[in-house]
Parts: sequence; structure tokens; C-alpha cells
Amino acid sequence: MTSADHRPAQDGSLVTTDLMVGGMTCAACVGRVEKKLGRVEGVTATVNLATGRARISHPAVVTSQELISTVEKAGYTAELPPAPAAPESQEASDQRPEAAAGASERARLRITTMLSVPVLVLSMVPALQFDYWQWVCFNLTMVVVLWSAWPFHQRALNGLRHAAATMDTLVSLGVVASFLWSGYALYFGGAGEPGMRMPFDLLPGAEAGTAHLYLEAAVSVPLFVLAGRYLEARAKHGTGSALRALAELGAKDVELREGGGSRRVPISELRVGQEFVVRPGEKVATDGVVAEGSSALDLSLVTGESAPVEVSPGSAVVGAAVNAGGLLVVRATAVGADTQLARITQLVTDAQAGKARIQRLADSVAGVFVPAIVAVACTVLGFWLGAGADGESAVTAAVAVLVVACPCALGLATPTAFLAATGRGAQLGVLIRGPEALERLQRVDTVVFDKTGTLTTGHMTLLETTVSAADEDAAQVLRLAGAVEYGSEHPIGRAVVAAARRATDGAPLPPVTGFRAVAGSGVCGRVDGREVSVGRPRPDTVLPDKLRQALDRAEAAAHTAVVVEVDGRPIAVLAVGDSLRPSSEHAVFQLQVLGIEPILVTGDGPAAAHAVAEQVGIDEVHAGITPEGKADIVAMLRADGRRVAVIGDGVNDAAALASADLGIAMGSGTDAAIGAADITLVREDMQAVVEAVRLTRRTLTTIRANLIWAFGYNVVTVPLAATGWLNPMFAAVAMSASSVLVVANSLRLRAYQAVPLDSGHAEGTDDTRPRKETDDLSVSSVR
Repeated sequence: MTSADHRPAQDGSLVTTDLMVGGMTCAACVGRVEKKLGRVEGVTATVNLATGRARISHPAVVTSQELISTVEKAGYTAELPPAPAAPESQEASDQRPEAAAGASERARLRITTMLSVPVLVLSMVPALQFDYWQWVCFNLTMVVVLWSAWPFHQRALNGLRHAAATMDTLVSLGVVASFLWSGYALYFGGAGEPGMRMPFDLLPGAEAGTAHLYLEAAVSVPLFVLAGRYLEARAKHGTGSALRALAELGAKDVELREGGGSRRVPISELRVGQEFVVRPGEKVATDGVVAEGSSALDLSLVTGESAPVEVSPGSAVVGAAVNAGGLLVVRATAVGADTQLARITQLVTDAQAGKARIQRLADSVAGVFVPAIVAVACTVLGFWLGAGADGESAVTAAVAVLVVACPCALGLATPTAFLAATGRGAQLGVLIRGPEALERLQRVDTVVFDKTGTLTTGHMTLLETTVSAADEDAAQVLRLAGAVEYGSEHPIGRAVVAAARRATDGAPLPPVTGFRAVAGSGVCGRVDGREVSVGRPRPDTVLPDKLRQALDRAEAAAHTAVVVEVDGRPIAVLAVGDSLRPSSEHAVFQLQVLGIEPILVTGDGPAAAHAVAEQVGIDEVHAGITPEGKADIVAMLRADGRRVAVIGDGVNDAAALASADLGIAMGSGTDAAIGAADITLVREDMQAVVEAVRLTRRTLTTIRANLIWAFGYNVVTVPLAATGWLNPMFAAVAMSASSVLVVANSLRLRAYQAVPLDSGHAEGTDDTRPRKETDDLSVSSVR
């Protein structure tokens, strides 16, 4: 995330500013900041409690300093996010403000524990209560109340100055009420007499009178709340670990090649166009193109692809990929924020700034929760006193109500789950733009697939070579054909050349003389003293039966077939086409198991479209459709009540992606397609679509469980506290545990594992569909 003040919004009239907001402790704080910012004309804000980030859309005339001032007037701190920097060393990271703040909180928790444990032990074990034990405990408690709990008091007073109440208000009131009641009992109620003994019960009693002390409640509330928030902060830090891991994947330095030598420099000094060396085991420093060498790259950390990718001169490589093979020399094509890794990190960061509809509801509830709890506590105190109960019982019930209530869990239920899910999704090669996209994906029941570049690779490859006689060598035929096609720029020609190089183990192809290219027909030339031509069959060409059958077979499968002639005699048929992605058939079946209907909509001809659909198992096919027609089909499906997702990769898919309930773009696609999509698949694997659906459903299940717990906890515990069935000390434990449990439940999403491609199960269902031979299918293409 850059620290630039303003970024243009999509409508061009507003700009977006991100602020880091400090001092928020619960969803009531979130609502307060959003409301305060929303009062500035033209400003709308979304605040995320889990990340402490506010995303603000505002007119350009409103400066970032004005926004910061507005947040500060609400009683919180605000600053622009720091500019991205090179990866820091551990020593440097220890000096950052957040690290210092964490160390301070740990120190406060340790000291509070040392002060509180004696008070708790003496208050709960009568056998250990010596003469004047109560005064020792009172002095220890005073330090806890005035020093350990000071952050709560400070934030509560700050809220009071702004006529607002937060979670800290409840904690502060509970601590102060317990301490003041105990002080009154010591000085005026007889509890300060030498030899005083105080029994301890799990449930508060009504018979002890004013001599009963609540020092254990006064120390346990700060102790357990501090401990709970410390664990909560660690857990929240864990939910964002996947994003931090992505941001830290990049190399720290690079070996630049200059002239006849090389030197190692910091990554910040690398510039576009410079060449750098990547040795076996090292990370690729930045996005680039291989200039020399060949190797296999491990992209699992960047895109989630498990299989290494072979690269050679001319191959594009991605920064942070690990070189698993030979020495490479790479020419940089992008650096810094322009790299794929930086864009992935930015997309995930942007996504985590959003807020789901269900979270907005929870925040609205939390906004009135704290004032309502204060009102309930006052009512409980008045009711108990009015009913004739002694002051101790009335104060006990009121303090328990203040302490047990917890709006923190409401504020953390959704953002922590989404934080963990988006980070884990990025590791699996699935980039989700925001909570709204996650909610819409969960409701999708129909997926519209494009064909070329989506279900297929989008690259022409040689799929089948048929020679006319058994004595013909297929490798030699490809060598001759590749030599002639070497001068062609046609995709079919490039596919034949690539196949020829593979067949000859990378050996140089023989030179060609008299090269000629005939538009719509093919190419020809002289190779090794023989006249070779490669192209579509001429009407007057008589093909042997074997080659005729191969030609018919290719046409039936919607492949492109070319005939290789040597000295005027046809000797082979080459079938070229756009190969099916290995994962497409399995992914389509898995989507059907998940209750999602696949539909194929493509601009290609009916033969190619139906061939692909039959292979992957799609029943509904729309072929020969224009870009406008794709959008019309999506509109008709939505008019029928379907919730539609569109998966595509080209400019011609952008309109359909934008008009669907949810757009999913291939990461290898065009910028127009990616810009119109809600989800981007970084890795070229259709199984990522299935993982996106599964991860989304798991995430929403987690969110629902969190919210049920957050609401249910308060529904159960507040009445127990009000009726005197909850000791304030255990109320503090329960309140702290509620937030920690919500965050811990969200943390389970970090352990989500993708289902292997060869797995025969999907959501507990066996994959029993007969497996077909995986024939590669293509678009008909005639030169």
C-alpha cells in the first residue's frame, strides 16, 4: 500500500485515501470513526477493526490532513500508511513502532500478572489470609487499577469527552466500581479490621454485607482483559500472516551482469532492461524474460502451482519464483510496484480494506451496544437496591453486567475471517477483490465459461503427427517441416517449430532456401536439397488412406490439419490446436458436485465449441457469440433468477464479466478482463475456480459461526450477570475468552488445503463419472 494521499476512484470524481487508525478496541469504535468521517461533506469511509485501516472515498478538495484531523477529533490517532520499503532485517523490524507497542503491552501484562496473582490467591483461599492481608491486597490492587488499567480509563475518558461509549468504558466502570466498593468496605464497612477473613464462592452471595471485598474483581478484570487483548492481537497478526509472507517473498539483493562480470547489489538498484543472474536455488529477483540458459522454476510460493515450470530463452519469468535447476540470465521487464508479486499483494491489501454487508449489520448493533449495557447495569443496580438487596449484591450484579458484555467479538467476527481467507486464497492463486465478491461467489449457481484461454490454454500446439508409411521417421518429418515453418509468424508455424525442436532435442534446424509463404495456403522451401511444403491440402492432392483418415479425424475434433509434402509427395498430416487445460474436466465436474451448473459461451465455431464441451462435460453450449452477445446471455440468465459468474480472459469477455453477478478473470488474461473481474486466478489452472468456491463457503461458514457465538454469548451471559449468577472475576475471563475464540476460529482458515487434482472426492462425494481419454481440442484455423 502506498502512502500517497490520493488515488483516483473509478468514477474519476473522487479520490481514495487509506489511513491507519489507532486506539480502536471494539466495533463501537469502528462505528464512531465511520460516523465522524461520514459527516464531512462528500466523504464515505469503511473502517476495518482487524487491520486498523480506514479506506476513505472523498472529493479531492478534502486533504488527507483534514481526514486525519477528523479522526483525531473522534478521539483516535490516524496517520498515512508507510511507504513500501525493501524487506527489513529482524533487527530493523524490532525497532518499528508496532513492535515497540507490542513490547510495551507484554511488559504491562507481565507486571499486572505479578501484582494480581497474590491478590487473587489471598482473596480466594481463606486459609492463607493473615492479619492485614486485605491491606496488602488493597495496595497491590491500587497499582493495578491506577497503572495497569490506565489505558482503559484513558480511552473511556476520551470517549466521554466526545459523548461516546466503547468497550473500554465498560471495563473502566467495572474496575473502578469494584475498587471503590472495596475501599468503602475497608474504611467504613468493617473490612479493614485485623484478622478479617473473607470466604470465596464461585457464585456471588447476598449475605456477606459490606465487609465483603471485590479486590479480586478489580485486579482480574484488567489482568484477563489485557491477556485477552494480547492473545487477540497475536491471533489477528496471524490472520494476516499469509499477506505478509507474500510481501516478503521478494529477493533482497540481485547479481547484476555488467560487461564481462557481475556484482551483487540491493534489489532497489535494479532497473528495467538490466540483466541479472539467477543461480540454482536462488529467487528470481523480479519479473523478466530469460536471456540465456534453461531451467525449471518453482512458482508454488507465488501462484500456488505445484508443478515446476520449464523456462528457456524467451520465456517470461515471475519475481520470487525459485530456480530449481540450471543457471539463468534474466532481462528485467518490471521492477518494484509494477511486478506481478507487488500487484498480487496490492490486490489482497485492497480487498482486506472492504467490509461485508453482514459486518455492517454487526457494527450497527455494536454502535448501540455499549450505551445499552451501561443502561442495563444502572437498571440492575437500581432494581436490586429497590428490591431490598444489600449494596454488595447490587454492586456485584452491576459490575458483572459491565464486565461480561463484549462487543469486541461482533467487530472481529467477519474481518478476521476474511483477512485469513484472502491471505490463504492468495497463496492458492485466488485473488478476491473484497468481501462483497466473497458473498456473491457463495450464492453463485451458474458459471459461464469462455473457451479459448480459459478451458483451453490459448496456445496452439502440435497434438498429433501421422506419417504415411511405417518407414517414415516422424522426427525427421518434423525436422523438415520445422525448418520450413521457421520463417513463418503464423501461430500454426510456431507450434510446428516448437514441436520440431522438442523432437530433435533442441538441435538446430537445417537452413531453408527459396522460402515462400502463400496466403491462405501455407509455406514451402528447399531443405537438404528437397522441396518441402507445409499447408492446407490442395483440392487436387491425393492423400493415402492413412493420411485421409487422420485429416478427417482432425476435422471432426475441430483441430487444424496441415499436410507435409516432400518433393510433391504427401508424407504426413500434422494436427495443430489449442490444447485443453489438464484441470478443466476435473474442475467442471467438481463445480457440478458443488451444485453449480457450467455453461460454455464462446465466439468460436460450433464444431470446436461442442468438442470442448463434450470433453469437459458441459451440456449447454452457445457458439459463435459476439462480445455483446455474451453479455446478453448473462443478462437472460440473471433474468431467469440465476446467480451467474463469468470466467474469461480476453477483451471480448470484459462486458460479460462486468455484467455478471461475479466476474472471474484468468491472471494470464488481458488487463481489461482483470479490471472488470471480482476474482482473479493467478495460476493458469481451472482447479483454482473450485478452490475459490470451497474457500468461500468455508469462510462464510466460519463467519456465521463467529457471529452466532458473538451474539449468543451476550444473549446468555448478560442475563446471568444481571440476575447475580456470575462472579465478576469469571465474567472478566468469559469476556476476554469470547474475542480470543472468535479470532482463533478464523485462524483455522489459514490451514485450508486445496484438494489435489487427482482426488476423487468433492465435499464428501465420490467422483464416479467415467473418465474419458484426454484428447486435446482446438479452434479451427485455416491459413
